[in-house]
Amino acid sequence: MKLITFLYNNSEIVGAVSPNGQFAVPCSELGADYPDMETLASHISDTELSDMKAKLASIQGGISMSEIKILAPIPRPSRDIICLGVNFRDHAEESVGVMGAEYGGERKFPIYFAKHVNEAVPCGDYINGHFDIVTELDYEAEMAFVVRKDALNVKAENAGEYVFGYTIMNDVSARCIQMRHKQWFRGKSFDGFAPMGPCLVTADEFDFPPKLDISCKVNGELRQKSNTALYIHNIPYALEELSSGMMIKAGTIISMGTPGGVGMGFKPPKYLKSGDIIECEVEGIGRLVNEVR
Repeated sequence: MKLITFLYNNSEIVGAVSPNGQFAVPCSELGADYPDMETLASHISDTELSDMKAKLASIQGGISMSEIKILAPIPRPSRDIICLGVNFRDHAEESVGVMGAEYGGERKFPIYFAKHVNEAVPCGDYINGHFDIVTELDYEAEMAFVVRKDALNVKAENAGEYVFGYTIMNDVSARCIQMRHKQWFRGKSFDGFAPMGPCLVTADEFDFPPKLDISCKVNGELRQKSNTALYIHNIPYALEELSSGMMIKAGTIISMGTPGGVGMGFKPPKYLKSGDIIECEVEGIGRLVNEVR
């Protein structure tokens, strides 16, 4: 089931996309009346989800998709996004020249960092490049997931029980700031650096852990192409390690890292400029398209 947050008649609504893709159906009309997507993801029961899906399958109409504006699935996350860095081997290899030899070779342990998001950028809206202070703007197509229930000391074999659904995130990065500070928080957290969407697909639509094609195009040129089966550290591993001694609250977004092909990996680098169009795609979820300004 594809869930969306959308604007209609100046109201922000949580809904589902009809099976034919033509209509948005408010979740309140499907028996799940929650004020926002984060609350829905962290409170809805299996029974409610099953009933929603059954009602959606039989529905004949709704609000035309042409009459709404789709927002990021969770427009204003209540806590920082947890991200995995250098979690594809080809990205680790291309990172060595820019970030140092310690980022290549065997990756025994993941890199985790926080990405602060005041408001996630929806599909179709622009990315503020902050070119007054950013000289090396980069893209990173990623699959992210939303944690369904409080996770503490989770075992890898039970990790699937904690995943509500999946979305796409572009982990926009100011490499000049990222390298200057020798840590990643500021260079990845400028306003507008978290395009997300266009929807949140419930976990039951995929095998676990999902093995999905992921790609990114810039101005139509294919830059990134891989599959989530190639993560160095997969979702079960990350949930077990992150929740060991630290509760991961329900509603938290965790983004699983980007494959090789980012701008800094080319020689010379292919950093973003104003007017560039970025298309991030994950199989079964959709395409996240944004223009840089």
